Amino acid sequence: MTVYEIDGNVYINLTNRCSNRCVFCVRTTSDRYKEYDLWLKKEPTAEEVKEELKKHDGGREYVFCGYGEPLEALDVMTEVAEELKRRGKRVRLNTNGQADLIIGEGVAGKLKGKIDEVSISLNAPDAAEYNKICRCEFGEEGFYSMLRFAKECKNEGINVKFSVVNIPGFDIKSAQKISEETGIPLRIRELIK
Repeated sequence: MTVYEIDGNVYINLTNRCSNRCVFCVRTTSDRYKEYDLWLKKEPTAEEVKEELKKHDGGREYVFCGYGEPLEALDVMTEVAEELKRRGKRVRLNTNGQADLIIGEGVAGKLKGKIDEVSISLNAPDAAEYNKICRCEFGEEGFYSMLRFAKECKNEGINVKFSVVNIPGFDIKSAQKISEETGIPLRIRELIK
């Protein structure tokens, strides 16, 4: 499923590809989230997504999220986001933040004016723990890439938030310290089971 609604928000699922294999990710145990089958048989084009969005015009917020990392489909995402902004919609990106490793430099600049808020999965207080939890294909560099992207988005004037999943044994205080040092607010999410 490409477009689905939960609690008044419209979610846009663009890809199955992700540079992380997080230990807590619901996709490691299921192809479904709630009643939605989110495993894509093929990646949608921007035109296909825009057509599907015609059925979902009343969302409070439109969120690029799903079973994969939306930045893996950057061109489709930015084209759809431009259309949503033309329609006066609020647009958020949920991401692992490894933009420069997945795509290259300058991604934050490509999001300016298209994305109202970027929610970045912090998930760990340091690179070693991040790699242990997120099992990143880029190793510990994934953590540093995520921090760089957060700062770049903030510098572009995009509203940025970190999020962490409250998994057993996770040191929330260390995540809060990163939040304070970067000036980026932290949201603590409960583990989805």
